[in-house]
Amino acid sequence: MPVAAANAAQRPPLFAPRKIVHISMLVLAFLFPILPWVQAAGCAVLVLLFNVFLLPQLSGDSRQSLRRDAAAGMGTGVALYPISVVVLILLYRHHLHVAAAAWAIMALGDGMASVSGEALRGPTLPWNRRKTWTGFAGFVAAGTVGAYVLTRWVAPGIPGDKVWMVSAAGALVGALVETVPIQLDDNVSVPLVTGAFIFCAYLMERTALASNWPYLGRRIILALIVNACFATLALVLKTVSRSGAAAGMVLGTAVYLGYGYKSFLILFAFFLLGSMATRMGYAAKARRGVAERRGGARGWREALANTLAGAFFSILVITSHHEKAFLVALVAAFAEAAGDTVSSEIGQWISERAYLITTLRPVPAGVDGGISAGGTLAGLLASALVAGLGYSLGLCGIGGATIALAAAFTGNLLDSLLGATVEQRGLVTNGIVNFAGTSFAGGLALALTL
Repeated sequence: MPVAAANAAQRPPLFAPRKIVHISMLVLAFLFPILPWVQAAGCAVLVLLFNVFLLPQLSGDSRQSLRRDAAAGMGTGVALYPISVVVLILLYRHHLHVAAAAWAIMALGDGMASVSGEALRGPTLPWNRRKTWTGFAGFVAAGTVGAYVLTRWVAPGIPGDKVWMVSAAGALVGALVETVPIQLDDNVSVPLVTGAFIFCAYLMERTALASNWPYLGRRIILALIVNACFATLALVLKTVSRSGAAAGMVLGTAVYLGYGYKSFLILFAFFLLGSMATRMGYAAKARRGVAERRGGARGWREALANTLAGAFFSILVITSHHEKAFLVALVAAFAEAAGDTVSSEIGQWISERAYLITTLRPVPAGVDGGISAGGTLAGLLASALVAGLGYSLGLCGIGGATIALAAAFTGNLLDSLLGATVEQRGLVTNGIVNFAGTSFAGGLALALTL
């Protein structure tokens, strides 16, 4: 057999049977307007049963494809795909157009990314050399069209121009998540992040931005000045690297725009508490090999992981008519970030031993998912200080501060749980876990407040 023919025979097909089945199942989303959410979730459960028990019994080509996926570590996708659909329906049971749009982006975007990336190749992405720009563009294009069509079908009352904008933005977010270089199956990461983004994006209103517009001209100038000063000071004190200072300035400006100096003080409180906790007992932590690198200076990855969710909620403060709810979410996100950083740093300083959150088995301090009594109490105190600051500044009432504190503590528990499971297995990085914790805390606070 010629070499070219042999290579063609070994090359996986552009349209893998598993992806064809997954994309074809998207037709169930067209039933959302006539099905109660309970029945829609039941259909997704039937899809799960089909994928697990019947899909492997299809043609020989399908079995070969499934074996290839299993060898590549993607075999769980046949189950995770419909499970994610069930979760989307349960989370957005009163907003099924959000579930439908996220489903379309997951199915069509991922499918087109594989096809265009394999067929056209082209230059690779700078942050993930296994992904190409053609695949990225294919994901965005197919995800946008799919999300638009399904949203207009499920919720025809939403203005078409808004649907286009949210669909394109959601597809872009999904493409970015899909290309993050982690081992976690994108059938989990893409729909969860995209669904949450789309839900919040539909809460944005031009009238809300218009009402805040007179204040934003002066506020953005102050935001740039204040953040430039603090970034310079942080560089001088060596609490951040240059990349961390640049990322922090951009994100800090977004936070300042939300509610002026008051929202910025919430960010500053997290930064101050985290920096102090990092410096406490640094020599002892360094001797045990658990101290932060670069003398504790945070880089752009840490800035994004701990600040991106809060910055997003801050922008929604001025672009939606749910200002109070998003202020509580903002406080909760930074309270979780402060609690997570302080609990980790103080726990590693005062104790050489921790307990794995999943089994309570003793482990050395610094192990992912390890918790200690001292670290947990210190983290809870840090979260309470940030939530209390939010209350004293008038960003939230006593009820909102209580919700923010409870959400922050729950987010810290989730952070430890993810650390003990997916992070220990090398599926995600610590930055992804931190981002998940802050996002979950803010999202939970938002849900409870709304």
